[in-house]
Amino acid sequence: MADHHGNTGDLARDLARAVRGDVDFGVAARALTTMDASNYRRVPVGVVAPRDADDVAAALEVCRAHGVPVVPRGGGTSIAGQATGTGVVLDFTRHMNAIVGIDPAARTAVVQPGVVLDRLQAAVARDGLAFGPDPSTHSRCTLGGMIGNNACGAHSVAWGTTADNVRSLAVRTYGGDLLRLGRGWDGSGVPAAVRELVDGHLAVLRTGYPAGLPRLISGYALGALLPENGVDLARAFCGSEGTLGVVTEATVALVDTPGARALAVLGYPDETAAADAAAGLLAHRPLTVEGMADDLVPDAHGLPRGRAWLFVETGGDTAAEARARATEIVRAADALDGTVVDDAAGMRALWRVREDAAGTATRTPMGGEAWPGWEDCAVPPARLGAYLRDFRALLTGHGLRGTPYGHFGDGCIHVRIDFDLLSREGIGRFRAFSEQVAELVVAYGGSLSGEHGDGQARAELLPKMYGDELVTLFGRFKDLLDPAGGMNPGMLVRPDPLDANLRFAVLPGRPVDVVFGYPHDGGDFAGAVRRCVGVAKCRTRSAAAGGGVMCPSFRATGEEAHSTRGRARLLHEMLAGEIVTDGWRSTEVRDALDLCLACKGCRSDCPVGVDMATYKAEFLHHHYAGRRRPAAHYAMGRLPQWLRMAAPFAGAVNALAGVRPLAALAKRIGGIAPERDIPPLAPVTFRRWLREHMGERTEVLDESRTAVLWPDTFTDHFSPRTGRAAVRVMEAAGIGIALPPGRVCCGLTYVSTGQLDRARTVMRRALDTMEPLLDLGVPVVVLEPSCAAALKTDLPELLTGDPRAGRLAGSVRTFAQALEECAPEWTPPYIGRRVAGQTHCHQHAVLGVAAERRLREQAGLEGELSGGCCGLAGNFGFEAGHYEVSVACAEDELLPAVRAAPAGAELLADGFSCRVQLDQLAGRGARHLAEVLAEALEDAPEEGLR
Repeated sequence: MADHHGNTGDLARDLARAVRGDVDFGVAARALTTMDASNYRRVPVGVVAPRDADDVAAALEVCRAHGVPVVPRGGGTSIAGQATGTGVVLDFTRHMNAIVGIDPAARTAVVQPGVVLDRLQAAVARDGLAFGPDPSTHSRCTLGGMIGNNACGAHSVAWGTTADNVRSLAVRTYGGDLLRLGRGWDGSGVPAAVRELVDGHLAVLRTGYPAGLPRLISGYALGALLPENGVDLARAFCGSEGTLGVVTEATVALVDTPGARALAVLGYPDETAAADAAAGLLAHRPLTVEGMADDLVPDAHGLPRGRAWLFVETGGDTAAEARARATEIVRAADALDGTVVDDAAGMRALWRVREDAAGTATRTPMGGEAWPGWEDCAVPPARLGAYLRDFRALLTGHGLRGTPYGHFGDGCIHVRIDFDLLSREGIGRFRAFSEQVAELVVAYGGSLSGEHGDGQARAELLPKMYGDELVTLFGRFKDLLDPAGGMNPGMLVRPDPLDANLRFAVLPGRPVDVVFGYPHDGGDFAGAVRRCVGVAKCRTRSAAAGGGVMCPSFRATGEEAHSTRGRARLLHEMLAGEIVTDGWRSTEVRDALDLCLACKGCRSDCPVGVDMATYKAEFLHHHYAGRRRPAAHYAMGRLPQWLRMAAPFAGAVNALAGVRPLAALAKRIGGIAPERDIPPLAPVTFRRWLREHMGERTEVLDESRTAVLWPDTFTDHFSPRTGRAAVRVMEAAGIGIALPPGRVCCGLTYVSTGQLDRARTVMRRALDTMEPLLDLGVPVVVLEPSCAAALKTDLPELLTGDPRAGRLAGSVRTFAQALEECAPEWTPPYIGRRVAGQTHCHQHAVLGVAAERRLREQAGLEGELSGGCCGLAGNFGFEAGHYEVSVACAEDELLPAVRAAPAGAELLADGFSCRVQLDQLAGRGARHLAEVLAEALEDAPEEGLR
């Protein structure tokens, strides 16, 4: 089918009339769906989010009338390009995401295609059931996408692929036919010519597929239509990648989950030795046999001796039974070393490393880029070790590097390779390697795809695997079900070349002029944006599922544009200039970034370290260059400046802020949300108090036990009690305190509003002031986590040519870190109280929380603080138009945790924003850890200290 980009206005109008769901042909909607998690990019004409099966039928009818192709899309995490398209994208995540019904007795569930796997798992877990396939993207992939790709996951050695667990499908074809696909031809709606095709080619269908291969995903599963295989039409449809029709409903099988699980972790010299051993463990009937090498494990502490590991999960009715089975595997395995992990936290931590490998592997150990393309081929498990040795030799022969990992028990290997997909020579090597590795896979009796489908990455090479006769049958099968060729053209049948439509080709060939240094991307903003590979960990709907902070705005809105991936896609298209044509002036990019809280969560939680807070600041700097900014940028972006002017008149300012009409006017002028109260100014700044306090001291400071106490803007003007408490504790610990000789500012508020020229000016002044103290080499204690994070990251990345910036960044310590470093022998007073509250998102992302956790434990402050983001996030929650999202972010984790806290629990929040949010939304006062310890010091007699 030819691509029709002609009169898209008529198409959009007709779809809007026919469909009750959402029809969006705007710049942002198209830009957000140009890519999936692959190397490929195709530009759609528009996006439709149907409400139900009738909407799907109506959309297909309109598209058919206009001759425009259709691409079904779920979570957009496909790695071979099959979730991209040039026609109309059908987005099922917005509306068609329901669990229609669950039958525990029959162990089945009926679902719509847009339901996320984790939602289904949570719904059936109460009956002790699960959907067996569980890809690493389980927190955001959809059942429709899993059916389209025949997804598998870690537990396929026990429970099989998606095709093994689908019972029936309701499918609407591009031609308008409704198919009911299950077992048998009768009542299916499938054209009789399909049965004739099968009956006429029994020999090739019986002999043309590799034998003994649990992960046979490539091509169409026409072997499922053989009479001896029960004519399983649903199985034959699985893995068709949206090329045959649109799934509108699926009945899937569920499995009984074991009452307890344990994990045998086995160490081997390298991944080939681990692969050699994997097949021998299958006789023990494990739930998983996963393999990973040391270059994908950030910290091997606690793992058995070795440079590669097998994670072999076992199940049982009881914990003792599961552990016994895991222990048996450790004893039977020919490993260097082995151990059994059966505590939930330990197993979760190991699985998180495995799940993040899909993103971690996109960076080589040296920090270079690595890409999919040969992500998931599979060979018979018994031949995996030999295959890996030859595969490594092929990599070396082409001068390429990659790190294999994955489902060793199924013979399925994931590997991302440092292809050069930017130059003509590199793309030529990509093609040559792809052709040769396809021949290697076939020589080992394997499948070009063992999990993620063929898409554009491998479909061109299917004749090497299946031969021309069987591939010709694939084409005839497609033509019988989709004679107009309207379903996802360019995939599987008559595919686009594997080196066409590469997503990098549209990016500028020369570095873009930017302000930040992007040291981890060679100073190239396009390289920074390229970091996003689309695995979409940012699209999880709870912080617990994502394992951290990222991405609070997506969890609040559910909109792709408000995810880290969505924003990265829009920036990619801004640089490409094809859809987003107005560059830094783009309103679409601005609007998507508007709800970015700059929490920095993606900097740590994104597997590839996308740093959207920095990209947002960069964009705002260029977007508003030479133009009037929003009022909030002047009011809150220049907050340190206004606070210095207001400090001498704090009492009068507070009194005026208490007059409602005046406060309302001030908020309207300043672009502040009317729902917010303006925090009162401190009558005496912390800096003034500290200067007077230190003026009374005469002792000589010991540099080994001295720290500079940074008077950040928030502590100085809003919360000096926090600073006074920190001084009390540091003095009790015997730490000498030095004060910067002049006024200093980290520049945070200027950075967060994109006023980067001003930020650099402020930062240079701070460096000039701090230079004599930097020469002492002592720690710089910053009580406000957001300011500490700005000094650690924004300062050296904005002032890349100033060596003092790196020295100051390296000197920054949190309050707890400084106590450990300067007074390691000091023990805090024992408080013995439960805690609740918030870990500041910048502390989570940049500074780390280990020292704070140890300090709380020493003080007997029991329990964990909330993750996620409080939702205030500095100026974000105060800006007009952000209040509802700010509250929604707080309701994600923080407010429920505080409400659930036991009576008498100590509320902790080291961040000023977090404390303000709790005060204004929950009416609860939280304190910095320093305040709690200082109070305990005042209350406890000397002998009470331990």
